[in-house]
Amino acid sequence: MKLSKRLETIVHMASSWALEQESKVRAADVGTDHGFVPICLIERGIATHAFALDVGEGPLLRAREHVRERGLTDRIDLRLGDGLTPLARGEADLVIISGMGGELMLRILKEGSLVRDSIKGWIFSPQSEIAMFRRGLKELELSIKEEEMVQEDGKFYVVMTAEKSSDESPAYAEGTDREYEYQYGKRLIEKKDPVLREFLKREEKQLATLWEHLKNQEGQKARERLKEVEKKLEEVRKVEKLFLESL
Repeated sequence: MKLSKRLETIVHMASSWALEQESKVRAADVGTDHGFVPICLIERGIATHAFALDVGEGPLLRAREHVRERGLTDRIDLRLGDGLTPLARGEADLVIISGMGGELMLRILKEGSLVRDSIKGWIFSPQSEIAMFRRGLKELELSIKEEEMVQEDGKFYVVMTAEKSSDESPAYAEGTDREYEYQYGKRLIEKKDPVLREFLKREEKQLATLWEHLKNQEGQKARERLKEVEKKLEEVRKVEKLFLESL
Protein backbone atom coordinates (compact mmCIF):
# COMPACT_ATOMS: atom_id res chain seq x y z
CA MET A 1 0.00 0.00 0.00
CA LYS A 2 1.45 3.34 -1.09
CA LEU A 3 1.21 6.09 1.51
CA SER A 4 1.77 9.83 1.37
CA LYS A 5 5.14 11.03 2.61
CA ARG A 6 3.57 12.24 5.87
CA LEU A 7 1.80 8.95 6.57
CA GLU A 8 4.91 6.99 5.61
CA THR A 9 6.87 9.03 8.16
CA ILE A 10 4.25 8.23 10.80
CA VAL A 11 4.50 4.51 10.06
CA HIS A 12 8.31 4.65 10.08
CA MET A 13 8.36 6.37 13.47
CA ALA A 14 5.86 3.83 14.78
CA SER A 15 8.20 1.08 13.60
CA SER A 16 11.17 2.66 15.36
CA TRP A 17 9.19 3.01 18.58
CA ALA A 18 7.93 -0.58 18.39
CA LEU A 19 11.46 -1.93 17.95
CA GLU A 20 12.42 -0.40 21.30
CA GLN A 21 9.65 -2.28 23.12
CA GLU A 22 10.20 -5.69 24.67
CA SER A 23 6.60 -6.81 24.19
CA LYS A 24 4.03 -7.00 21.40
CA VAL A 25 2.59 -3.64 20.37
CA ARG A 26 -1.08 -2.78 20.04
CA ALA A 27 -1.65 0.49 18.20
CA ALA A 28 -4.60 2.88 17.84
CA ASP A 29 -5.09 5.48 15.11
CA VAL A 30 -7.34 8.39 16.14
CA GLY A 31 -9.07 10.01 13.15
CA THR A 32 -8.17 7.06 10.96
CA ASP A 33 -10.00 8.31 7.85
CA HIS A 34 -9.30 5.59 5.23
CA GLY A 35 -7.65 3.24 7.72
CA PHE A 36 -4.37 3.16 5.80
CA VAL A 37 -2.09 3.62 8.83
CA PRO A 38 -3.54 0.71 10.89
CA ILE A 39 -3.46 -1.51 7.80
CA CYS A 40 0.23 -0.75 7.22
CA LEU A 41 1.09 -1.24 10.88
CA ILE A 42 -0.37 -4.76 10.73
CA GLU A 43 0.88 -5.73 7.27
CA ARG A 44 4.44 -4.63 8.05
CA GLY A 45 4.50 -6.47 11.37
CA ILE A 46 4.84 -3.29 13.41
CA ALA A 47 1.73 -4.00 15.50
CA THR A 48 0.03 -7.27 16.36
CA HIS A 49 -3.38 -5.62 16.71
CA ALA A 50 -4.74 -2.20 15.78
CA PHE A 51 -7.71 0.04 16.49
CA ALA A 52 -9.03 2.39 13.82
CA LEU A 53 -11.01 5.19 15.47
CA ASP A 54 -13.00 7.99 13.88
CA VAL A 55 -15.73 10.40 14.90
CA GLY A 56 -17.33 10.24 11.42
CA GLU A 57 -19.41 7.33 10.15
CA GLY A 58 -18.40 8.00 6.53
CA PRO A 59 -14.63 7.71 7.08
CA LEU A 60 -15.12 4.64 9.26
CA LEU A 61 -17.16 2.94 6.53
CA ARG A 62 -14.36 3.58 4.04
CA ALA A 63 -11.80 2.27 6.51
CA ARG A 64 -13.93 -0.82 7.15
CA GLU A 65 -14.06 -1.58 3.41
CA HIS A 66 -10.28 -1.24 3.08
CA VAL A 67 -9.70 -3.49 6.11
CA ARG A 68 -12.05 -6.07 4.64
CA GLU A 69 -10.29 -5.94 1.26
CA ARG A 70 -6.93 -6.65 2.93
CA GLY A 71 -8.36 -9.54 4.96
CA LEU A 72 -7.56 -7.91 8.30
CA THR A 73 -10.95 -7.83 10.02
CA ASP A 74 -9.65 -10.08 12.79
CA ARG A 75 -6.60 -7.85 13.44
CA ILE A 76 -8.10 -4.36 13.19
CA ASP A 77 -11.02 -3.16 15.32
CA LEU A 78 -12.97 -0.24 13.86
CA ARG A 79 -14.74 1.97 16.40
CA LEU A 80 -16.90 5.06 16.12
CA GLY A 81 -16.38 7.81 18.67
CA ASP A 82 -14.72 11.09 19.57
CA GLY A 83 -11.00 11.10 20.32
CA LEU A 84 -9.88 8.45 22.78
CA THR A 85 -13.39 7.63 24.03
CA PRO A 86 -13.75 4.41 21.98
CA LEU A 87 -10.63 2.99 23.68
CA ALA A 88 -10.65 1.21 27.02
CA ARG A 89 -7.81 1.76 29.46
CA GLY A 90 -4.89 -0.55 28.68
CA GLU A 91 -6.12 -1.63 25.23
CA ALA A 92 -3.41 0.19 23.26
CA ASP A 93 0.31 0.71 23.84
CA LEU A 94 0.87 3.23 21.05
CA VAL A 95 -1.61 5.91 19.95
CA ILE A 96 -1.36 7.97 16.76
CA ILE A 97 -3.17 11.29 16.40
CA SER A 98 -2.63 13.22 13.17
CA GLY A 99 -4.30 15.34 10.53
CA MET A 100 -5.93 17.77 13.00
CA GLY A 101 -5.19 21.15 14.49
CA GLY A 102 -3.02 21.29 17.58
CA GLU A 103 -5.79 22.76 19.72
CA LEU A 104 -8.17 19.91 18.86
CA MET A 105 -5.47 17.33 19.56
CA LEU A 106 -4.83 18.83 22.99
CA ARG A 107 -8.56 18.70 23.73
CA ILE A 108 -8.60 15.01 22.81
CA LEU A 109 -5.67 14.35 25.13
CA LYS A 110 -7.18 16.29 28.03
CA GLU A 111 -10.62 14.72 27.70
CA GLY A 112 -9.10 11.24 27.42
CA SER A 113 -7.11 11.48 30.66
CA LEU A 114 -8.23 8.07 31.99
CA VAL A 115 -6.98 6.33 28.86
CA ARG A 116 -4.05 8.71 28.35
CA ASP A 117 -2.24 7.65 31.50
CA SER A 118 -2.14 4.01 30.34
CA ILE A 119 -0.54 4.74 26.95
CA LYS A 120 3.18 4.01 26.64
CA GLY A 121 3.92 5.92 23.44
CA TRP A 122 2.42 8.57 21.19
CA ILE A 123 2.87 9.76 17.63
CA PHE A 124 1.52 13.21 16.79
CA SER A 125 1.32 15.25 13.60
CA PRO A 126 -0.53 18.52 14.24
CA GLN A 127 -1.47 20.55 11.17
CA SER A 128 -1.61 23.91 12.95
CA GLU A 129 -0.93 25.64 16.29
CA ILE A 130 2.25 23.62 16.64
CA ALA A 131 3.94 25.87 19.22
CA MET A 132 0.80 25.73 21.36
CA PHE A 133 0.72 21.97 20.95
CA ARG A 134 4.34 21.46 22.02
CA ARG A 135 3.75 23.61 25.09
CA GLY A 136 0.52 21.74 25.84
CA LEU A 137 2.32 18.39 25.79
CA LYS A 138 4.70 19.69 28.44
CA GLU A 139 1.74 20.73 30.62
CA LEU A 140 0.30 17.21 30.22
CA GLU A 141 3.68 15.77 31.28
CA LEU A 142 4.36 14.24 27.87
CA SER A 143 7.93 14.57 26.61
CA ILE A 144 8.79 14.80 22.90
CA LYS A 145 11.42 12.17 22.09
CA GLU A 146 11.90 12.60 18.35
CA GLU A 147 10.69 14.88 15.56
CA GLU A 148 10.77 14.72 11.78
CA MET A 149 9.72 17.38 9.30
CA VAL A 150 8.58 16.40 5.81
CA GLN A 151 7.68 18.47 2.78
CA GLU A 152 4.93 17.27 0.47
CA ASP A 153 3.04 19.09 -2.28
CA GLY A 154 4.40 22.44 -1.14
CA LYS A 155 3.36 21.93 2.49
CA PHE A 156 5.46 21.18 5.57
CA TYR A 157 4.43 18.66 8.21
CA VAL A 158 5.92 17.78 11.59
CA VAL A 159 5.70 14.25 13.00
CA MET A 160 6.78 13.60 16.58
CA THR A 161 6.95 10.78 19.10
CA ALA A 162 6.25 11.37 22.77
CA GLU A 163 6.19 9.44 26.03
CA LYS A 164 5.43 10.17 29.66
CA SER A 165 7.91 12.65 31.08
CA SER A 166 10.57 11.37 33.44
CA ASP A 167 13.49 12.86 35.34
CA GLU A 168 15.70 12.03 32.34
CA SER A 169 13.40 13.69 29.78
CA PRO A 170 15.13 16.60 27.97
CA ALA A 171 13.25 19.76 28.88
CA TYR A 172 12.32 22.76 26.80
CA ALA A 173 13.92 25.91 28.15
CA GLU A 174 11.66 28.59 29.59
CA GLY A 175 11.89 32.25 28.78
CA THR A 176 10.93 34.47 25.88
CA ASP A 177 14.43 34.18 24.41
CA ARG A 178 13.85 30.47 23.77
CA GLU A 179 10.30 30.66 22.42
CA TYR A 180 11.66 29.54 19.04
CA GLU A 181 12.13 26.04 20.47
CA TYR A 182 8.36 25.66 20.79
CA GLN A 183 7.73 27.27 17.42
CA TYR A 184 10.26 25.29 15.38
CA GLY A 185 11.01 22.23 17.50
CA LYS A 186 13.89 21.66 19.90
CA ARG A 187 14.68 18.24 18.42
CA LEU A 188 14.57 19.53 14.83
CA ILE A 189 16.88 22.42 15.68
CA GLU A 190 19.33 20.22 17.59
CA LYS A 191 19.81 17.83 14.69
CA LYS A 192 19.86 20.64 12.09
CA ASP A 193 16.98 19.08 10.19
CA PRO A 194 17.40 19.94 6.47
CA VAL A 195 13.66 20.19 5.82
CA LEU A 196 13.30 22.61 8.72
CA ARG A 197 16.03 24.71 7.15
CA GLU A 198 14.05 24.89 3.90
CA PHE A 199 10.97 25.85 5.92
CA LEU A 200 12.91 28.62 7.69
CA LYS A 201 14.11 30.05 4.37
CA ARG A 202 10.52 30.23 3.13
CA GLU A 203 9.34 31.74 6.42
CA GLU A 204 12.02 34.43 6.34
CA LYS A 205 11.19 35.36 2.75
CA GLN A 206 7.45 35.61 3.44
CA LEU A 207 7.95 37.58 6.65
CA ALA A 208 10.42 39.97 5.01
CA THR A 209 7.93 40.64 2.21
CA LEU A 210 5.20 41.30 4.76
CA TRP A 211 7.51 43.60 6.74
CA GLU A 212 8.17 45.68 3.61
CA HIS A 213 4.43 45.95 3.06
CA LEU A 214 3.71 47.04 6.64
CA LYS A 215 6.65 49.32 7.48
CA ASN A 216 5.21 52.50 5.96
CA GLN A 217 1.58 51.90 6.90
CA GLU A 218 -0.07 54.08 9.52
CA GLY A 219 -2.52 53.15 12.23
CA GLN A 220 -2.40 51.22 15.50
CA LYS A 221 -3.29 47.86 13.98
CA ALA A 222 -0.56 48.16 11.34
CA ARG A 223 2.04 49.08 13.97
CA GLU A 224 1.01 46.14 16.16
CA ARG A 225 1.14 43.77 13.21
CA LEU A 226 4.58 45.13 12.26
CA LYS A 227 5.88 44.35 15.77
CA GLU A 228 4.54 40.80 15.50
CA VAL A 229 6.26 40.31 12.15
CA GLU A 230 9.54 41.74 13.48
CA LYS A 231 9.41 39.34 16.44
CA LYS A 232 8.82 36.36 14.16
CA LEU A 233 11.63 37.46 11.85
CA GLU A 234 13.96 37.70 14.83
CA GLU A 235 13.08 34.15 15.89
CA VAL A 236 13.55 32.75 12.38
CA ARG A 237 16.94 34.39 12.00
CA LYS A 238 17.99 33.22 15.45
CA VAL A 239 17.29 29.61 14.47
CA GLU A 240 18.99 30.04 11.09
CA LYS A 241 22.06 31.32 12.93
CA LEU A 242 22.08 28.13 15.03
CA PHE A 243 22.15 26.11 11.82
CA LEU A 244 25.10 28.10 10.47
CA GLU A 245 27.11 27.70 13.68
CA SER A 246 27.66 24.00 12.94
CA LEU A 247 28.80 24.54 9.33
